[in-house]
Amino acid sequence: MKKTKKRSQSHNTFYPLIMVPVLFFIFVIILGNNGFLGFVADAVIHPVLGEKNTLFLESVYFGLQDKWNQLQYKYLNKTGPSFVQTVSEKTKQLSNAGQMDLEPISLRSELPTLKGEGIWSPIAQNLYPDQTVIAKTYIRPDPSRPYATVFLVKMDMKKLGIGTQAGTYYPGGTRKMYGPGVVPKYIQQNNILLAVFNGGFQEKDGHYGMVVMGKTYVPLRINMPALFIYANGSFSLSMYTVGANTATASAVRQNGPYLVHNGLITPYVEQGIDTWGRTITNSMYTWRSGLGVTKNGNLIYAVGNSLVPQTLAKALLAAGAADAIQLDINPPWVRFITYQPLGNGLYTFTPLITSMNGGKQFLTGYNKDFFYIYKK
Repeated sequence: MKKTKKRSQSHNTFYPLIMVPVLFFIFVIILGNNGFLGFVADAVIHPVLGEKNTLFLESVYFGLQDKWNQLQYKYLNKTGPSFVQTVSEKTKQLSNAGQMDLEPISLRSELPTLKGEGIWSPIAQNLYPDQTVIAKTYIRPDPSRPYATVFLVKMDMKKLGIGTQAGTYYPGGTRKMYGPGVVPKYIQQNNILLAVFNGGFQEKDGHYGMVVMGKTYVPLRINMPALFIYANGSFSLSMYTVGANTATASAVRQNGPYLVHNGLITPYVEQGIDTWGRTITNSMYTWRSGLGVTKNGNLIYAVGNSLVPQTLAKALLAAGAADAIQLDINPPWVRFITYQPLGNGLYTFTPLITSMNGGKQFLTGYNKDFFYIYKK
């Protein structure tokens, strides 16, 4: 009887041991697919392994990914993705007309400046053929990780409007509150869409609120900043407090505390799981995105690899953000797509950087929430 019990215990130990590397292998393979990994991780891996084991695998994977980025930079001098550049951007000079502050960014870093680093260049838009309404650049905010690149987009919100849509499942699917997941038809059909970028976390990753057109997908959290969006396309980034009136806003979205507030990086960037979602994200280096507002009321979108909240905040502050919050994180969820109208509600679309994909799903149906930029 003792031998049988011992053999049984051995088998009970063996199968979990063999399953861990197998599941980890599957997890890594899935994570290598930028378009599919998140769905499978949430729909398959998390339910099977549970939250604790999934978080462990995430931390191991992203640690290995960061190490791989480091090795590529050290031995191949490879810094990661680059901008996707169109022919018109290479050949056409556009006027800024003083609407946006496009002075070069200086991080005062010991890293040598790379070609084009910190220099704003226009993203050509057919709807504004002779003006710069969207500009881009990149910087490296972390001297200890010279391969960590933050790609920045600045948008002239005097000419542009912003809106948001809940996804067909996230963030409210667990509450059976499903969104349309598409850029509104009147925006599409009027051929005024310019860009789309990712929204925020799922509900379980912080329970940050989202309300659109009076529909509460996730209840708003008190004493948490929120992006308030109004019917005319204007917006404000401010604290949602007790008794705050949201009736005048067409949409409200939260996604964690301020990264930057009143021109200063906040202490929240050093906090952990209760602040940044169910991952230990104050110390996990991964792809991150964020949204900032300049003192002149323009928007800055930031996205980059091998970042923690501290270095994301540093990049947004350097780019001119007076206030900023983090948006979604990890490779499959960070996206910025520009659109060029062809007429009759049809568009061509281009990802901001080479590692991103997609564009069509925002016109047909996407499972996560997102923001869209359009011509006022």
